[in-house]
Amino acid sequence: MTQPHLGDLGDVAAMREEYAASGLDESDLAGDPFTMFDRWFAEARDAGLHEPNAMVVATVSAEGRPAARTVLLKGVDTLGFRFYTNTSSRKGTDLAAVPACSLLFPWHPLERQVRVDGVAEPLHRDEVAAYFASRPRGSRLGAWASDQSRPVGSRAEIEQAWADAEARFEGVEDVPVPPDWGGYLVRPWRLEFWQGRRNRLHDRLVYERDHVEATEWRVVRLNP
Repeated sequence: MTQPHLGDLGDVAAMREEYAASGLDESDLAGDPFTMFDRWFAEARDAGLHEPNAMVVATVSAEGRPAARTVLLKGVDTLGFRFYTNTSSRKGTDLAAVPACSLLFPWHPLERQVRVDGVAEPLHRDEVAAYFASRPRGSRLGAWASDQSRPVGSRAEIEQAWADAEARFEGVEDVPVPPDWGGYLVRPWRLEFWQGRRNRLHDRLVYERDHVEATEWRVVRLNP
């Protein structure tokens, strides 16, 4: 059977690179996954990676339909990972139905990735308001203008919605938080630190615990 032609993509199946930048040994790990993440994040930032806080958030709907999208990490501590979004968006409705989710930090230039599996909890409105106030004014207006993930007739309608928001809050210094805009804390039970190696024999070291309330972490090495 002849495969359909999808354009001049070249020989995609033959595209590959040999990963040989470094390795990851158990002795390289920090005592806890959050310290380890801080270390790798600092190295990604210092290496000049574009938006090292960009992460893929994967969710699943109540009907079992998966979805993934890129958002920006806006905070991390020993509780977990924080990000903000429209809670009525697809990711928001997914998390309301199924709080379990995964995060992925794809730091390709360093031949690294970090995978996080956990449970998302809505952030308190005070924390949401504090972050919202730190955003540029245009972004705050954009949050009012966008009915995120809903169909829209044209780009012109989006621009008009933003203009309407600008007019609505003209002269208002502190643009309030829209009622359907919020944030999430992803509390992890598993974090995987992946380092590319030669011959696809990658290093995969995992911190895991029994549940998100547990304080004891185990370290497991996985086959590549």
